Amino acid sequence: MSLPVSDPPQAPVERPLLVLLPGLDGTGLMFEPFVKALGSFKARVVRYPEGLTSYAACLHFARVQLPRGRPYLLLGESFSGPVAMALAAEQPEGLVGLVLCGTFARNPRPGLAWAVALLGLLPGRLPLALLRYLLLGRWATEPLLDRVRAMAPQVPPNTLKGRLRSVVTVDQTPLLGRIQVPSLALVGAQDRLVPPAATDWLRSHLPNLDVTRLQGPHWLLQTRPDAAVQAIEAFLGRLPKPPAAESVNDLSASAGAAEG
Repeated sequence: MSLPVSDPPQAPVERPLLVLLPGLDGTGLMFEPFVKALGSFKARVVRYPEGLTSYAACLHFARVQLPRGRPYLLLGESFSGPVAMALAAEQPEGLVGLVLCGTFARNPRPGLAWAVALLGLLPGRLPLALLRYLLLGRWATEPLLDRVRAMAPQVPPNTLKGRLRSVVTVDQTPLLGRIQVPSLALVGAQDRLVPPAATDWLRSHLPNLDVTRLQGPHWLLQTRPDAAVQAIEAFLGRLPKPPAAESVNDLSASAGAAEG
């Protein structure tokens, strides 16, 4: 007579930390609606100092902010997409997935590269009406506009112009083949800033890329936070099981075979 074999205790699976790299402003302030919607996710918001305008400088700064000793997802929004791609191409320990939101590997508007010489003519602050049109569209709300009003004075004009110059010249295409982790692109169907061609370029050079298209503007995380979280949850569910979970399943299978 054989005694019943109890199932081994299930080791708790640690949820990946979500590391958020900000858009052009670099402040991370516009992440608040998204962070509030994350629920059981834990997030770390990276905030670029105003003096960082080149992609090389932002990459160096973000690299030292990455967690150690735990799994994490890396999310690059808009301006920070190229930073996230470069970090993922380094295949850092603990990185389990890459999320790209409203972003690009190279200048998303190459036809406007000539306009870089005119950046010096931009006003000190971009008009709120222009930001609303480009970033929010019909999803603009007074709370979001209030947040834009609070964020804008924290970004010096020279910082904004320097980062725009970096966008014009960036091209991370050669790095895409080094990205080994599964990747997700969140795309706003009504994005007026980053055209569909930028996502098509990513898809053609990043074989592990899933694309989720949501109804919304460029600022998806701000206007559709719940839908964005659901898309990331679904993406997380498709990721390979961590080694700890696999070893527990293998142990269960071995115990069952011994009982038989």
